Amino acid sequence: MKISKIKIKNLFGISEYETDNSSIELSGKNGVGKSSVIDAIRYALTNKSNRDYIVRNGETEGEIIIETDNGLKINRKARTNQADYKSIKKDGREVGSPESFLKDIFTNLQLNPVEFMAMDKNKQNAIILDMIEYEWDVNSIKNWFGEIPAWVSYDQNILGVLNDIQSEKGEYFMDRQNINRDIRNKRAFIEEIGASLPDGYNSDRWENASTAELYKKIETIRHENDLIEKSKAYIEASDNKIRGLEAQKQINISAIEQEFSKTETRRREQISSLEEQLVSAKKELAGLNASKADKIELANKEHELNMIKFNEGLDKCKQYAEKQIIDVSELVKEAEQVEEMKSFINEYKRMLSLEDEVKQMQEDAGALTRKIEKARTLPGEILRTAKLPIKGLTVKDGIPVIKGLPISNLSDGEKLDLCIDVALKKPNGLQIILIDGVEKLAKDMRDNLYKKCKEKGLQFIATRTTDDADLTVIEI
Repeated sequence: MKISKIKIKNLFGISEYETDNSSIELSGKNGVGKSSVIDAIRYALTNKSNRDYIVRNGETEGEIIIETDNGLKINRKARTNQADYKSIKKDGREVGSPESFLKDIFTNLQLNPVEFMAMDKNKQNAIILDMIEYEWDVNSIKNWFGEIPAWVSYDQNILGVLNDIQSEKGEYFMDRQNINRDIRNKRAFIEEIGASLPDGYNSDRWENASTAELYKKIETIRHENDLIEKSKAYIEASDNKIRGLEAQKQINISAIEQEFSKTETRRREQISSLEEQLVSAKKELAGLNASKADKIELANKEHELNMIKFNEGLDKCKQYAEKQIIDVSELVKEAEQVEEMKSFINEYKRMLSLEDEVKQMQEDAGALTRKIEKARTLPGEILRTAKLPIKGLTVKDGIPVIKGLPISNLSDGEKLDLCIDVALKKPNGLQIILIDGVEKLAKDMRDNLYKKCKEKGLQFIATRTTDDADLTVIEI
């Protein structure tokens, strides 16, 4: 499909311009309207322009009409006072979804091949990848990865999307790095905790173990041992105790005898000196012996009571004194071991919790790895079924490669050939190429470009800046 007629009126810097199906070169100095022709055609095809003003200064409406040799007619009007107008007809009938229809009959490379050569490699790669025809949408991404990764820009081609998903700067890759780092840290904690635990540590055994009964048993034995030792000591001291009690009795009796002896002496002296009191003193003297006997009897009874109490204590001690002291050192060691083992329980549980976390993190990292690998293998699957714009095109690590070379490694001549090949790749598309600024190319390269377009039947419109004051149209 070739353009048979172009008519431009009041667009950009053009007052009025018309051409047929010829391949032409527009030359002249800056401002004569060369690029305006190219920009007007781009505007007709894309409804877009890089210029701030589309309608020619002083006018209210600008128009471009493009007709092709297969019955397509494009009529687009830009207006300043009302809505823009467009009419896309094929064989006299309006085309459904006109913008989508137009987008399908040309490629961006046809509209700016010279600009393409000057672009950085990232933009060049994006343009080539955008021309790979493969049906996909965000639901495709969700089906592949179970979600729609939020950090990815979806206004690019599918291979660019997949490259961003698997990129080392992507969240999948960075999240996996973070998870693997956490796994290493947690494993170090696990090893540290494991090294601090006794060999063959059984948390279930020690968690349920109780020291209460052990300590109760130890306390009972210690109390009985204390009674045994006290009883033995009591028995060993019994002879001394008896002698002490006997001496106490003799001391008490002696004191009584001394007391009464003094009284008797005093009374006898009183008798001798106080005759008048003789009768009374004799009576008192007669009663002294009875009183003495009563007190001696009382002292003997007190001694008997003390001996009864002592013998009762002695009999009780004999029950324990005959027993052997029980060694509780093993029970104490056992209780201490239980306490020590129980002290490891919290660390042991923390270790088990960390192991569970590591297991979950390994599963998460594995899921991310599968997603990354999916994003890395999908381009190969896509390229096997996608419609490729250029023969020999492959994609490696998200970068388009043509016959083994990335776009950035192609010479300027090879890049121009690439633009021509792409333009010819759509047999039902517009067979035209717009070359704005051919003065940027060496003369032999420019001549070869024109020649190659002519040989392949590709229509072109080129602009070249010269010193001529007027616009010159040269049919090539």
